[in-house]
Amino acid sequence: MKLSILIPVFNEQSTISEILNRVRASPFEKEIIAVNDGSTDGSRELLAQAENDGVIVIHHDRNQGKGAAIHSALARATGDIVIIQDADLEYDPRDYAQLVQPIAEGRVKIVYGSRFTGPKMAMFFWHMIANKMLTLMTNILYDAILSDMETCYKAFRADVIKGIPLRARRFDFEPEVTAKVLKRGHRIYEVPISYFGREYREGKKIGLKDAFVAVWTLLKYRFVD
Repeated sequence: MKLSILIPVFNEQSTISEILNRVRASPFEKEIIAVNDGSTDGSRELLAQAENDGVIVIHHDRNQGKGAAIHSALARATGDIVIIQDADLEYDPRDYAQLVQPIAEGRVKIVYGSRFTGPKMAMFFWHMIANKMLTLMTNILYDAILSDMETCYKAFRADVIKGIPLRARRFDFEPEVTAKVLKRGHRIYEVPISYFGREYREGKKIGLKDAFVAVWTLLKYRFVD
């Protein structure tokens, strides 16, 4: 099965080359689609070099957000399985095998990589609390038993995610896509993944306001589509 690896990129000059190397090293047939989401730090130039090595690069003229970048990448994806990959080094492409296997075997259509069931480092305490509260809210509203709704590592059978109308432009992608797959009757299979959290001084972008947006997104999509 062919993988489509979707990588939103916004000002990740210090990590983008290394994460691309790690993704290339994964032993799967794959296409890598990186979306430069209005970067101003040199990421654009590094992605231009990667394009010469076979990476599909899409450019946004201005920063539109993670959800918008994923939307652009999905339009170009041709693989059987879609995996979301952040452009930092928090998530390890060596975990692709456990994300892909349940889908490849035909057991499930969606797999999430849980940071709370695998080895982890440097997750902020209040981020953990916010994640657990948002995940609990997801479970209550959508009758699920997830441990990590906000994880980046989400793998989908391509026809499933392409069949969902996604409207999120920023970090609200995570609650929106989760709400909509659960409302459609899909069950999400979780596997443990490793996690190497980074500090804000290293470029971490998600903040407290995104948690409030996530709450509203979960509530909204319980009643509308």
